[in-house]
Amino acid sequence: MDIKKIRELVDLMEEKDLLNLEYGHDDKYISLTRNTAVQTVAVPQVAAAPATAPTAPAAKTPSGKVETSPMVGVFYSAPSPNDPPFVKVGQKVEAGDTLGIIEAMKIMNPLEATQSGIIEEILVSNAEVVEFGQPVIRYKA
Repeated sequence: MDIKKIRELVDLMEEKDLLNLEYGHDDKYISLTRNTAVQTVAVPQVAAAPATAPTAPAAKTPSGKVETSPMVGVFYSAPSPNDPPFVKVGQKVEAGDTLGIIEAMKIMNPLEATQSGIIEEILVSNAEVVEFGQPVIRYKA
């Protein structure tokens, strides 16, 4: 396989926002994997109410870091419908652990933890369509 073909495959991965790509032709085979960094989402601050206005109890603002979807696809919380989910609320995970799967263009892409921590909230449901950059998992602060 020549370098030109490999560059075409890398360009295809970037164009289609793929994490994994496997290609085989004749007796040649290549498997490419792309790393993505976790994105944190800033929560905007609300301006303080005037001193004369009554104030309502403040809602708890989520403060933990989040894992976001690296692509548009369908989020699956377990390897198959009969298997237990990869993670549960309260579970401790290590960087590199699989948190779920995102199916994009019939390719199953693992969503891996980019940090160690305890799962505080799973922000999407099983088989829910997720967007690029959408928060999926939140860790305890």
